[in-house]
Amino acid sequence: MLVSTARIAGADEFSERSMPFSQAISASAGSQASRPMSGAGLAQRPGLAIAFGAVGLLAGALLIIWAGTLVAVDRPNPAPGQAVDGEQPSADVAPVPGAGPQQPARKIAQGLIAPPPLEVSAIERIEPRLPLGELGLASWPETPMPDDWRETLLYRPIATSSAAFEAMGRKIIVSGTLGIDPDKSCSIGEAAWPCGQRARAAFNAWLRGRALKCFVPPETDRFAIAAPCKLGKQDVGAWLVANGWAMALPGSIYGKAEATARTAGMGIYGPPQ
Repeated sequence: MLVSTARIAGADEFSERSMPFSQAISASAGSQASRPMSGAGLAQRPGLAIAFGAVGLLAGALLIIWAGTLVAVDRPNPAPGQAVDGEQPSADVAPVPGAGPQQPARKIAQGLIAPPPLEVSAIERIEPRLPLGELGLASWPETPMPDDWRETLLYRPIATSSAAFEAMGRKIIVSGTLGIDPDKSCSIGEAAWPCGQRARAAFNAWLRGRALKCFVPPETDRFAIAAPCKLGKQDVGAWLVANGWAMALPGSIYGKAEATARTAGMGIYGPPQ
C-alpha cells in the first residue's frame, strides 16, 4: 500500500515537472479559484486586506457626501429690502454695537406673532362712553358731616332691619334709605308673604359679616344714627334700594334707583320669595 501511493505521488510530480510552464500557472490559478479563500488566506495577504479596507472607506465617504446633498436645502440669503418667495421685504435694522456681522432676518408667521403695523397719525382720541345705567352715576352723598366724624371700619355687622344694622356697639341706619319693618307683609294679588323678614335676611346674606366703612362720630352713642356706608367700593344704600329691599327717602339720591326697582319687580315689588 505504501509503495503504490509513493509511486502515484512520484508520477504526479513527474507529470507536473514535464508540463509546460504556462499550463502549470493556469492549473494552479484554477485550483485556487475553485475553492473559497479562507480567513487564513486573507491573513497571509495583508496587502489585499488593506486594499479592501480602503475601498470600503472610500465607498462610505461617497455615501455620506451624497446624503448631505439630499438633506441640504439651498435657500439664498436675501439682501435687506429684497423679497423672497412672495414674502414682504424686511426693514433695515439698526446695527448693534459690539455684535458680529449682520445677517438678514427672515420673518416667520408675522401675522400670528407680531401686531399689524399701526400709524400713530391714524390714532384718534374720543370722548369716554356714557355709563351703562343711571346707577353708575351714583356718588357719595354730599350731606355735610360734622367735623369730628371720621370714616371708620365697623366689623361683623348684623342687620336688624332691611336698612339698619348693629356693629361694635353702634346702631347705624343707612342714610338716604327707608327700611322695611321686619313685621311687614306684602301682597301681590291674593298671595301674601313676609317681605320685611325676607328683606332683612337678604341684607344679612349680602353682608356675610364683612366690615362696613361708615362716617360715624368718634364716641359710641346709644341711639341709632344715620350714616353713609360702603362695602368695599359698593354703596350700601344704592344696593338696598336698587334690589328692592329698601325705599328711598324723599329727595335722596336713590330716587331713580327705586323707580328702576319698581319697574323691574325687584325685592318687595316682585312676586313672593
